[in-house]
Amino acid sequence: MKIEKSIAKIPGGNIIVPLLAGTLLNTLWPTAHEYFGGVTGAYLTGSSAVLFCFFFCVGASVNLNASGGYIAKKGLLLSGGRLLIALALGLILGAILPAEGIQSGLLTGVSTLAVVTAFSQTNGGLYVSIIPEGREYDLAAFPMIAIQSGPFFTMLILGLTGASFPFGSIISTLLPFALGLIGGSLDPDVREKYAPGVGILIPFFIFALGYTLNFKTIFQAGLSGVIIGVAVVLVTGGLLSFLDIKWLGSDGVAGWAQSSTAGAAVAVPAVIAGISEQFQPVAVSATAIVATSVIVTAILTPLVTSWARKQAEKKKLPEAPAEVLKEVKK
Repeated sequence: MKIEKSIAKIPGGNIIVPLLAGTLLNTLWPTAHEYFGGVTGAYLTGSSAVLFCFFFCVGASVNLNASGGYIAKKGLLLSGGRLLIALALGLILGAILPAEGIQSGLLTGVSTLAVVTAFSQTNGGLYVSIIPEGREYDLAAFPMIAIQSGPFFTMLILGLTGASFPFGSIISTLLPFALGLIGGSLDPDVREKYAPGVGILIPFFIFALGYTLNFKTIFQAGLSGVIIGVAVVLVTGGLLSFLDIKWLGSDGVAGWAQSSTAGAAVAVPAVIAGISEQFQPVAVSATAIVATSVIVTAILTPLVTSWARKQAEKKKLPEAPAEVLKEVKK
């Protein structure tokens, strides 16, 4: 059976399949963790240990040595610009939305936590896969993008909007990534050994997160998640593409390629709710909305990136400044 290849054909399949499998288990058998107990029960109700390993591997995969001047600028622009968009939305929504989120209408379940999480993290694997071949200067910006992964920046943004988190908890969210980053930077063998763990661990913690949901929650948040996903693509892609063109002299394709929500973002609402009780009432709906945004952006981002590339070719926009292209060709 070609199980892996079949899953890969589904947009966002490595996220959606284990998520729905975990959700199905909880919907049909919500006491499965009690029945099994032991290692299996602990896994179903607590993905923190898996997430620690995952974010360590993410940190180890980042190669800080692969960034020249232009590449560093592009990485900072794409990553920093994305975080500033999430911060702006967080400040606005934090001032107008109730603590329990929106309770009725098309945007049922939408909360500051859901929006900030969906907007603050990019699907790095998708970014790399849809950047056109031969654009090393865009691909090499990946380390800066990967640094967004995990709950740290989401917590930082929520903190700036008025939420409070224990200092030790903030450090704990950054620690596994920092340890992996240091290890991978000091020793390339560490990066080579642990970087593959990113893809390996995703289905394990996503399944456990799916077990915290049921299909009633998914259906209630489905339309809201679709709207948020479309907004992520249009808002982040449009603004980052504009900055890429105006500030870096590029064609804006990389900006659109970064207009997705990371699969790892699905874990963030639960992590943050575990740290701060004020987010517990909206954690489940936020998880469902973010998961839907992951799927929607996994479909739309490649399409709009392809469209943007064709538009750039028609307008004869340069892929990068002339001096950068000369350097690459040497």
